[in-house]
Amino acid sequence: MNLSTSDKSGAASLEAIARNGSLFRRIAVRIPTYLTDLRENPAWLPMFMLARTMPGRRMHWLGARPARPAPNAGDTMFSGIDLDSAVEALRSEGLFSGLVLPQAIHEEIASFADNTPCFGNFDRRLEFMPSDHAEAEKRFGRSLLSGHYFERILSSKAALAIQNDPLLSGIAQHYLGGQAKLITTRVWWSFPTGEASDADKNLASLGKYHFDLDDWRMLKFFFYLKPCDAGTGPHVYVRGSHKRRSLKHQLTLLVGHPADEVLKVYGDDSPVTLTGEAGLGFVEDPFGFHMGTVPSRTPRLMMEVGFGVSRPSRRRFHGEPVIR
Repeated sequence: MNLSTSDKSGAASLEAIARNGSLFRRIAVRIPTYLTDLRENPAWLPMFMLARTMPGRRMHWLGARPARPAPNAGDTMFSGIDLDSAVEALRSEGLFSGLVLPQAIHEEIASFADNTPCFGNFDRRLEFMPSDHAEAEKRFGRSLLSGHYFERILSSKAALAIQNDPLLSGIAQHYLGGQAKLITTRVWWSFPTGEASDADKNLASLGKYHFDLDDWRMLKFFFYLKPCDAGTGPHVYVRGSHKRRSLKHQLTLLVGHPADEVLKVYGDDSPVTLTGEAGLGFVEDPFGFHMGTVPSRTPRLMMEVGFGVSRPSRRRFHGEPVIR
């Protein structure tokens, strides 16, 4: 079928309207969180506006202080990791993989997660046991893409041991500067589900390449607490995207962008899909483009330990989004 010029113009207009509608919905779902951040800390706004630009970030990196000596650096649970090599990989690629949790540690946290109620889609009103995920979707009448534990995870001694491990803080300080401090500790499920809304996918940071703007400088350690393969929604990172950025991606308010748009800039061979056994860990500069893919078969159980250079948010638990 051939389209006339007017038909093509109309189709393009409809496409633009749909795209703008999606844009407004993606922004609208985060507005309550943004307003809360601004009321809590007015310094959030210049960070949010300028940290997405390469000149703004370079200026802020100039304030990085030398890392402080760690008196207990040898008391790490991670074996065979050279701190300098990890930091160099982060500087060049934005990613370092090869951290492995001791079996007893990841099994303890996985057992905690199996036996503790979580909160669906970041909403504390949607509480359920992870084994009851399908029943909970029927009960709440909506797709449940994620299940977070918030402050409950801090009752796990194994989780506390990971967040306090001297190797993690050492890598963070040598990469971010001596100001680096712990700002997040999270454990959550990503579930296979039906027709999840775009808003829920955006809130869960699933299915679209994005970069994080929680601080001027950040580092995030991730650990799989159960095996993760292609059907479990593995994490994907775009190598090298932490240190260069197209002008378009610096001047938009959105942090999420379609895969073809991102890969046009960084190349089809730049994404790294991270799969592996329970206990596999990796660390990334989250200013680089990354995403969690939506699980198609098996739930993904993941832990994050994040470091930044600004004071942590007081908002609920480690910057928990505001749900209205």
